[in-house]
Amino acid sequence: MTEPPTSPRLELVGITKRYPGVLANDQISLAVQPGEIHAVLGENGAGKSTLMKIIYGAVKPDAGEVRVNGQAVAVRSPQEARQLGIAMVFQHFSLFETLSVAENVWLGLHKSLSLPEVTRRIAETATAYGLDVDPERPVHTLGVGEMQRVEIIRALLAHPRLLILDEPTSVLTPQAVDKLFVTLRQLAAEGCSILYISHKLHEIRALCNACTVMRAGRVTGVCDPRQETNASLSRLMIGAEPPPLEHHARTPGPVVLAVEQLSLPRESPFGIDLQGVSLQVRAGEVLGIAGVSGNGQRELLFALSGEDRRAPAASITIANMPAGALRPARRRALGLHFVPEERLGRGAVPDMSLAHNLLLTRRESVGRGGWLRVKALRAQSAGIIERFRVKANGPLAPARSLSGGNLQKYLMGREIDAKPKLLIVSQPTWGVDVGAAAQIRAEVLALRDAGCAVLVVSEELDELFEMSDRLHVIAKGQLSPSLARAEATVELIGQWMSGLWPGAEADAGNAHEVAHAAA
Repeated sequence: MTEPPTSPRLELVGITKRYPGVLANDQISLAVQPGEIHAVLGENGAGKSTLMKIIYGAVKPDAGEVRVNGQAVAVRSPQEARQLGIAMVFQHFSLFETLSVAENVWLGLHKSLSLPEVTRRIAETATAYGLDVDPERPVHTLGVGEMQRVEIIRALLAHPRLLILDEPTSVLTPQAVDKLFVTLRQLAAEGCSILYISHKLHEIRALCNACTVMRAGRVTGVCDPRQETNASLSRLMIGAEPPPLEHHARTPGPVVLAVEQLSLPRESPFGIDLQGVSLQVRAGEVLGIAGVSGNGQRELLFALSGEDRRAPAASITIANMPAGALRPARRRALGLHFVPEERLGRGAVPDMSLAHNLLLTRRESVGRGGWLRVKALRAQSAGIIERFRVKANGPLAPARSLSGGNLQKYLMGREIDAKPKLLIVSQPTWGVDVGAAAQIRAEVLALRDAGCAVLVVSEELDELFEMSDRLHVIAKGQLSPSLARAEATVELIGQWMSGLWPGAEADAGNAHEVAHAAA
């Protein structure tokens, strides 16, 4: 197919998509030029992901036309999209957990390539772009950040002419983001067009040279983000600027969660040994843990939540109660509530309604004999939907029907609304828009001010700096010393993410001996 020199690489004309009770896309039109990095900006539920899935052939539009290189096309499947040179990195990953990284990538490439050749190319691409991935690892052993790296590498190996990225930096460090941006600018310089979805306004302003703004399924504006400010982009997206976060210093209360020299050997060959991890979280404080995905966050959170009960009982205490061997339900009885990084599958059952998903961690609507008080359950769910402004078709909507950001708001709301004594959260604002992120962070700080102890594990340094009273860094299964928020800088935390904090080598040697003794 010959490409006219003036044709947009991609053009959408009047794209419309309806779901029961929701008009996801309403007469959407946009154009992306060759070599252009084009942002699509909008709050959660604005219709961005639906639109991207239509372009990629994963969703069929009800009306409208898709044009590639000036020619109208009917993209009926992701395979047809790939044949047209379109690749996509999803916010909700499309990986087979029982297969290896290399096998997952191989499935999406031309069958003339052998698996060993794909494995070699993955290693080369990972090295070139600073995306640390082991091609032999089974996907089920990866953390969210590592899965995202696999998706990005898979897309890059397809040598796309149009690359769609849905929240690609949500779990990358600032250094990795900088390297990814170098890669994206090089791809654009070579003629690849990029559609870039992100809620990080400073990224859009730094990277993109065009921006289409969506609200409630419609295009509300087109701009050059390089000429805008964060405040003006916020107004275009949500109609207002998010209120500033008020983080007042306060004196914390007694220790609620204590971890003392926790050393656990990895459960799989691809996991991380926890080595001498010690921390304390007090009532009325937020403790943040920063780090690159795959450095022991998953193992630590499994041990704290009760999903891994191999820890010595006294190595984890909740409200002065030895809890290392307690089941998750017993820990909840002590006041612990937990939001995992995997929204679908661990945080929520995809095919269950939002109301019934409350039952995973909330039991107020269960009566005598185990009978459900259905009206109370729906009312409770409706209250969370309203309070956290979740865009959903009511309490009976299945969890999988929500956009990623809206499901995250609901899960955070479910646990915050429970008024926990100890809240442990992984990636609290992953994939949510600036307005919702501000609300979630404000709600967490309000919990703190009410006396809750909060542990936040995140790869968003800006988020940790906004919310935390103290910070640790986790690297290679070890935890850095505690650092007051006022003493932390992006440069220092970035250095510590490589394991380069004072005394780290000596700590590693001692802890390694303990971990092997435990094994």
